[in-house]
Amino acid sequence: MEAGRSGVNDLVIRFANVNGTGSASANNMFAKAVFRMGIPVSPKNIFPSNIQGLPTWYEVRISEKGYLGRREGIDIMVAVNPQSLARDIEVLEPGGYLVYDNSKDLPPELRRTDVHLIGIPMIQMCIEHFPEARIQQLMKNVVYVGVMSALLDIEVDVLKQLIREQFGEKEKLIALNDKALMMGRNYALEHFSCPTAFRLERRDLVGDQIMIDGNTATAIGAVYGGATVAAWYPITPSTSVMDAFAAYCEEYRREEKSDKKKYAIVQAEDELASIGVVIGAAWNGARAFTATSGPGISLMSEFIGLAYFAEIPAVLVNVQRGGPSTGMPTRTQQADLLSSAYASHGDTKHVLLFPSTPAECFDMTAQAFDLADRLQTPVFVMTDLDLGMNDHLSAPLTWDDQRTYDRGKVLSTEELEDIQDWGRYLDVDGDGIPYRTLPGSHPSKGAYFTRGTSKDEYARYTEFGEAYVRNVDRLLVKWKTAATLVPGPIKLNQKNQSDIGMMYFGTTGHAAREAMDLLGQDHLSIDGMRIRSFPFTREVEAFIQEHEYVFVVEQNRDAQLRTMLIQELDISSKKLISVLNYNGLPITADFISRQIREHWPVAVSQ
Repeated sequence: MEAGRSGVNDLVIRFANVNGTGSASANNMFAKAVFRMGIPVSPKNIFPSNIQGLPTWYEVRISEKGYLGRREGIDIMVAVNPQSLARDIEVLEPGGYLVYDNSKDLPPELRRTDVHLIGIPMIQMCIEHFPEARIQQLMKNVVYVGVMSALLDIEVDVLKQLIREQFGEKEKLIALNDKALMMGRNYALEHFSCPTAFRLERRDLVGDQIMIDGNTATAIGAVYGGATVAAWYPITPSTSVMDAFAAYCEEYRREEKSDKKKYAIVQAEDELASIGVVIGAAWNGARAFTATSGPGISLMSEFIGLAYFAEIPAVLVNVQRGGPSTGMPTRTQQADLLSSAYASHGDTKHVLLFPSTPAECFDMTAQAFDLADRLQTPVFVMTDLDLGMNDHLSAPLTWDDQRTYDRGKVLSTEELEDIQDWGRYLDVDGDGIPYRTLPGSHPSKGAYFTRGTSKDEYARYTEFGEAYVRNVDRLLVKWKTAATLVPGPIKLNQKNQSDIGMMYFGTTGHAAREAMDLLGQDHLSIDGMRIRSFPFTREVEAFIQEHEYVFVVEQNRDAQLRTMLIQELDISSKKLISVLNYNGLPITADFISRQIREHWPVAVSQ
């Protein structure tokens, strides 16, 4: 038996379940218990795209050092799915622990001599103590949580409190879950040496952080950002954005006296209709948005081009998933950069925001509405399935009550009275942004045709090439203005410490920062920068120019961020080295550091 890894508050656990068996709540309770003990924890739900019956995994990383990205290697496997049992045993680290249901014997060919076997008669125990088949299945999940509480020395009172919070005043359900929890815990204590080589100890390492998923934080950001209209068509993994937005609007967007709704949520017949509703509402002055994923962006592209060319604000939340086509609907990627940044035919460029945490999902979604109004253009909030659907440790969501919305250049009735020569697409300030009006602002002034065809500065239809060129060149001026308004990048070190740099964005952030620490252990110094927006700011270009080589970390096959950096900043392709992960699982620090080590001699010797 190999010794394997061991330690306090440093391990990876994977729960192997069957989709649709009620395991999600039990697994979530386990992760929350670790969080309640003050220990940094990062859970990942890896689930199939069918409704039920296929394997699903719930992977929990526990890290005393606060590393929140995925880590390679499974230390404890809780294997309760016969379909995936062989594979689950295979990926377990030597010296690790296999917790399995031994109500039926483990086949001899699956037994490994280099791992610890923890056999628990889970379903047998549940059949003996619970009469209904459905309850037996549900309680089996709670039994293995009880087993884990003994094996890892988790405070059982924390788990019992979570059960009470989940079921409220439903005493019968509380009693059932308490019983199942203690059945598993007591069996493990009686039959095995507890705790294992891995154990948990209470800490105070999470501070005031909260656990929240990115889609919920995005929805709250839309509420605080002033959104009153949302239109969408259901698609994984963005649906829960609208579910949460509807719930918060129901609570906070009603008139106190009449209880009248002060919002509109439209589930359209398709993605094309939904973005049409958003653009129409925004043209009328509402703050409006949609939430979708890559296939939805593809379908919306023509309308996105209309909003860009007619200069109408719109916010699009793109929770990215695996593609192309249907691809891997329940796996994560960052593969929609090009399709979003240049959505629609013709020459278009769209503002993209790249949140990395739920707190940034909240902040950037609210900011997106200001940017869309200020720039009179579509703005994309680019999250992904990992950030959107998984719980994350995050800074609390904060809001300045003194903050006012930036509605941009919207002319009032009084201002229209004083203007003699107003042109809807006339740039009078030199920033590329014209002044706009809202319908009904004035009885006789401020009206114009909104069209997707070519027009002059006064919104008059024309196909004269000179007018078209003036218009699209002005849009480039506006694009340069956008680069001064979007969130700037974040550098890990204020001063460069190396000739080698690394750039990353979104959910690559946690793994990238840990990878830098791993490289540092081998005396490989590297500078890091997290990009937070497109257009790229001056700091992004300066960082690349200051380094001999820059590794670009992203989760897609075709190096889309690298492509955009080369195209937009006129950077030599030899200067940027790709680190690419596109298997649908969140990238790991091990993968990043391994890729950089492989290229490092090449980089420094060229």
